[in-house]
Parts: sequence; C-alpha cells; structure tokens
Amino acid sequence: MASASTSVADHGFVAPSWKNWPLIVGFAALALPTILSLGDQVWSKESGAHGPIVLLTGGWLIWRKLPEFRLVARPGNPWLTAAMLLVALPIYIFGRAYDFISLEVAGLYGVGIGILHSLFGVRALLANWFPFLYLAFVIPPPTWLMDNLTAPLKVFVSYVTTAGLQFIGIPVFREGVTLMVGQYQLLVEDACSGMNSMTGLVAISLFYIYLLRDASWRYSLLLVALVIPIAVIANVIRVATLVLLTYFFGDGVAQGFLHMAAGLLLFTSALLLVFLVDSLLSYALRGRRKSA
Repeated sequence: MASASTSVADHGFVAPSWKNWPLIVGFAALALPTILSLGDQVWSKESGAHGPIVLLTGGWLIWRKLPEFRLVARPGNPWLTAAMLLVALPIYIFGRAYDFISLEVAGLYGVGIGILHSLFGVRALLANWFPFLYLAFVIPPPTWLMDNLTAPLKVFVSYVTTAGLQFIGIPVFREGVTLMVGQYQLLVEDACSGMNSMTGLVAISLFYIYLLRDASWRYSLLLVALVIPIAVIANVIRVATLVLLTYFFGDGVAQGFLHMAAGLLLFTSALLLVFLVDSLLSYALRGRRKSA
C-alpha cells in the first residue's frame, strides 16, 4: 500500500489542482468566454445542438479515466508543452479577435491538450486517447466546409424524396434542391440543415461504441462509416415529413413547431438506425464466430 502511494507521489500527482492552479485558472479564463460564444453562435442552432452533450460527456469520460491517468502520469516535457501552447494560443487569440469561432475553439482545445500534457505527460494522453478524440467534436466545423461536403448529399436527398413521394401519389416536383408541392416551394438546403448534424451523429455513435461495446477499432471505423448513409436516410425521412406537412396543412404548420419536431425526428431516427445496424452487425459477427 505504501509503495503504491509513493508511486503516485513520485509521478507528481498528489494534488495537481493545487500545485498547478495558475494553469487551471488561466484555462478557465480562456474557456468561459468561448463557451458563452459557443452557446450564442453554435449550440443554439440545430447543427450544433450536440455540442453541450459532447462537452459534458467528454468531461465525464476524462473524470472516469482519472485513475488510469494516475497510474502512468509523469510531468510532461516543458519544451513540448511550451511548443503546444505557442501554436494553440495564437490560433485562439486570432479566432477570438476576428470572431472565427472554429479557430477560437480549436485553439482552446490545443491549449487544453497542452495543459493536460504538462500535468500527465505524453504516455498518459496516448494511453487514454479516446476522450480527447471525442472532445474534438466540440470544435464546430466551418460552415463553408460543411456546405461543400454536404451539397452532393442534399441533391441526392431531394432526388430520393421527390421520387418516393411521387411514387405514392404526392404531386411534388424538383428543381435542383428546391421542391415544389402545391403552391409552396421548399429549399432543401434550409429544410435539410440536419445534414450538418452528421458531426453530432458521428460523435454520439463513437461514444456509444466506446462506452457500451468496447469494440475494436476496425469495428468502430465500420460503424462510423455507416453513419453517413444512415444520416442520408434520416434526412430523406425528415424532408419527406416536411413536404407532407406542407402539402396537407400548409407552410405555416410545416415551418412552425413541427419543423423543430421534424429535426428531433431526424436525430432520433438516425440514432435508432445506428443502434439497429450495430445490433445486426454484432449478431452477424457472433454467428460467424460460432460457425468458425
């Protein structure tokens, strides 16, 4: 028992919150205004609604891993810590000064990694890498990047939605990403902003795999790769729902409270599809092992 306690003390982890309070206070001073900006600019929108969930659950994962951090903790190389901060702090300052929230959060993330490296060392961070990968999903991707990445998917969603609704007799027509039903026009780029929730779907899927499945990295990559078609299917469901609401009840109903409800339907449908695919894959893998 004495040797274990000596080992922890030797690693400099007796009371890091007291010994390193200037770093912690400094990081909190940087993080608070950034969190307020995230809440105002990103988390209040549908595409960034996963942010607070990822931040809270990511913090919980780190807290849950603290015993494992302590086992291998050693003070990080001060030169490497300084290099990390010299890169991250200018990115944070530039993003904060010019209101580039993606750069601001990325810089803050880098500062946090640098401080954790100073407290625990490289070995501890590499041995417990998943919480840091997961927390990276708090960084909001630039809007222009998401628009460019999802533009072909939006065209595909509008095409599939139109074909499916025409098949059941709904008089809907498509011109690019604009759907025309009755006297109304729906712009899929706006109605289908849920494509941007793909980031949140990937993050929550990773959290689910890590926490409940403890699966291999190959299985994890496979399931995450399937999130893209799952997101497309969920968006087809959402856009079709909005078109049907507009056709039967008018634009006012479709763009009101039920518009947000359709967004919840999107995310719920996508998560249920992830769980269903995971169950089917797990069942198939168990059957393959038994037959082998």
